[in-house]
Amino acid sequence: MRIATYNVNGIKARLPRLVEWLGETAPDIVCLQELKSSDETFPEADIRAAGYGAVWHGQKGFNGVAILAKGADPVEIRRGLPGDPDDSHSRYIEARVNGLVVASIYLPNGNPQPGPKFDYKLAWMARLNAHAATLLAQEVPVVLAGDYNVIPTDADTFSVPAMAEDALMQPESRAAFRALAFQGWTDAIRTRQPTGPVWTFWDYQAGAWPRDAGFRIDHLMLSPDAADRLTDAGVDKAYRGREKASDHAPTWIVLRD
Repeated sequence: MRIATYNVNGIKARLPRLVEWLGETAPDIVCLQELKSSDETFPEADIRAAGYGAVWHGQKGFNGVAILAKGADPVEIRRGLPGDPDDSHSRYIEARVNGLVVASIYLPNGNPQPGPKFDYKLAWMARLNAHAATLLAQEVPVVLAGDYNVIPTDADTFSVPAMAEDALMQPESRAAFRALAFQGWTDAIRTRQPTGPVWTFWDYQAGAWPRDAGFRIDHLMLSPDAADRLTDAGVDKAYRGREKASDHAPTWIVLRD
């Protein structure tokens, strides 16, 4: 079973690239982020024409997450993280698909830091970690997939000095990510590729793509029951280089059935 996460950076603008990637790689489950689409304008018909059912949590102009399943309709469990009833951002959706619990996550960027946006990021991560603990307690296969907006270690960026002041690489951001891992979640990509550069994002600015000046912020975190089934993981890097592509590349895992 192939499961992927993909920040599309605007689903309507990237729809041709998304449909192209779905047709060429045929993932079984896909977690999408940064839809930048309201619930009403989500392109459900195009997704279904590509062979996928979907659940989504949209927001006009920014944020937005979705879960797609090949030849099936995901069963929505939750939209939005518990712990803050006033949070209006569409950043989390959770569904049951093919015997798995899957969540699509679009974690706050947090820039500029310090400031209220960074405070919101850290509070959101605390809520995510609390909910993740409840999912672990269920002892079922769970995949928390998405754009975490966290560079976990110095090895996960093209340049430590260039990113040193960014919210994605602050000690507090990294500590929250480590706290999630320490609960018992497995960082799938680093399990299969423990060393070396594995980028999932290249900015549109400053020639980042041709210079391969990227970093790793798209993660698939696996519960023990899912990690036991992991056979492969990687990044579809070449799709970042296509015309009018997202600034992220699809990142994927393969679980044994």
